[in-house]
Amino acid sequence: MIFTHDTEHALAVVVDLINTGAAASGTERLGGLPGLQAFVERNTFSDVGRLTDADLLRVLDLRARFHAVFRADDVQAAVDRINEVVGEVRTTPHLTDHDGYDWHVHFFAPGAPLGEHLAADCGMALAYVVAAGELDRLRTCEAPDCSRVLVDLSRNRCRRYCDSRTCGNRMHVAAYRARRREGAAPSPRAAAAKKAPATR
Repeated sequence: MIFTHDTEHALAVVVDLINTGAAASGTERLGGLPGLQAFVERNTFSDVGRLTDADLLRVLDLRARFHAVFRADDVQAAVDRINEVVGEVRTTPHLTDHDGYDWHVHFFAPGAPLGEHLAADCGMALAYVVAAGELDRLRTCEAPDCSRVLVDLSRNRCRRYCDSRTCGNRMHVAAYRARRREGAAPSPRAAAAKKAPATR
């Protein structure tokens, strides 16, 4: 584990949130309250009340701002964006051991709106990444037709694709086929010999 469990969970939430947007995945999956409710349920948020249109607008704004961290040109640009997010929210750090998890820190107040929950916990998770000198773990999928984001938590920083079963598998198959084509093509010398007229 590179970071603590709660930090890695918050990073996974950030990735899922960003990838609900058309800018990352080509399809808007957070266009209304049903999509927001599905996002909350998928990420097993604790202590979230009835969702409103105000929650949706706040989450959409945070999605764009978190995405800007992944696309930042340098560390300072990422720091500026993260500080803006966490600086606008009322953080209330406290220890909790909910849902069977061991003691960990929540940065949002109990009962806080979803936007505050995301801004505080996910903003602080991104802050930990930068403070640990690990900003390069925040990446965009390397498949040429994919813009989804990922957090590379591998020990040797080798993760390149958002999903090994989709983009990763597709790119490996494409590379394999390219190698097969190269192996089947005649060498330039053989091709020239084939074109040359036969001599007696």
